[in-house]
Amino acid sequence: MATVLLARPYVRGASLVIRAADVHGWGQSAAHLTVQPIEQHDITIPTRYGSIPGREYRPTRRATQAVLLTTGVHALGIVEPRLVRLARELSASGVIVVTPELPSLKRYQLTSESTDMIEDAGVWLSRRPNLGSIARPALMGISFSGGLSIVAAGRPALRDRLAYVFSFGGHADLPRVLQFLANEEDRARSPHDYGVAILLLNVVTQIDGFVPAPQVAPLARAIETFLWASRLTTIDQHAADVEFEHARQLGRALPEPSAALMKLVNDRDVKALGPRLLPYLAALGDDPALSPERSPPPAAPVYLLHGRDDTVIPAEESRHLAQYLEGKAPVDLLVSGLLIHADAAGHPSIIDGWKLVAFWSRLLQE
Repeated sequence: MATVLLARPYVRGASLVIRAADVHGWGQSAAHLTVQPIEQHDITIPTRYGSIPGREYRPTRRATQAVLLTTGVHALGIVEPRLVRLARELSASGVIVVTPELPSLKRYQLTSESTDMIEDAGVWLSRRPNLGSIARPALMGISFSGGLSIVAAGRPALRDRLAYVFSFGGHADLPRVLQFLANEEDRARSPHDYGVAILLLNVVTQIDGFVPAPQVAPLARAIETFLWASRLTTIDQHAADVEFEHARQLGRALPEPSAALMKLVNDRDVKALGPRLLPYLAALGDDPALSPERSPPPAAPVYLLHGRDDTVIPAEESRHLAQYLEGKAPVDLLVSGLLIHADAAGHPSIIDGWKLVAFWSRLLQE
């Protein structure tokens, strides 16, 4: 009996981890005993920039939490398969989940507009009359949206309205992440080419004169094709190979200096590409609205989950953020070997698996 009582607080967390990781066998069968049916609806969410599309996932029986779940930098937005899977599994665990579609992130751009929209969507969710007995919603952000969600949670409109805020593979200081992606700060660890390509795209589209004005749109299209191909590798390798070849063709058709830049992207030569972007980093990352360490902290509990070997946003970012928030807000940090960048890394060890289950259990009990 004591064992059952001890395990009870971890049942929902274990069920969620097993289902989200698609673990097969008896564990999967047991995990599905705790789920409930869900309903899914397309919605619109008001923001200061106008209404944006969204999607709501709602458990059909009892809901214990409501969260605003924002994806990272991805062209698919709210239909990105991993986001949809996480939203559905959270909802089946008794959580009302709303996913807002942020236009800047769909265009691979890191701007304060996204932070503003997360804030506005969070306020809107907190005022919805159909949350039942749920007093306060929470914010969840994946990748760069994790850091932006923490910034939004510290603003006056949301600071006293949230149950918690959760950053999954997010950042503490954007300029420091940009330095990493430019391969300046940590030469021993090569940054992921996807992250460096996003950095290049932001420089191309936001910095006047980096390439001649007539080359901006064609170069941006080529980089976006490469990024799309990179995402396709997790779904359809053949389709990804076709798109990678398309990106190479677009690169060869560009004039200089865009052709040389795109060749570095297609060759995944991050060590040669990164240093060319260094002079422009300050202009991209200095806005406090993009960095939790440069913004007022939230009052609500903060949950930080990060993959140990993340090469898009290093795990040190969550450690830095935990240090920054110490004494300002309750912080729960887990750096896990089971994750890469907001994604599963492989088969769990018993210890790592237990830590992940315990982390999600604490979060789901907020």
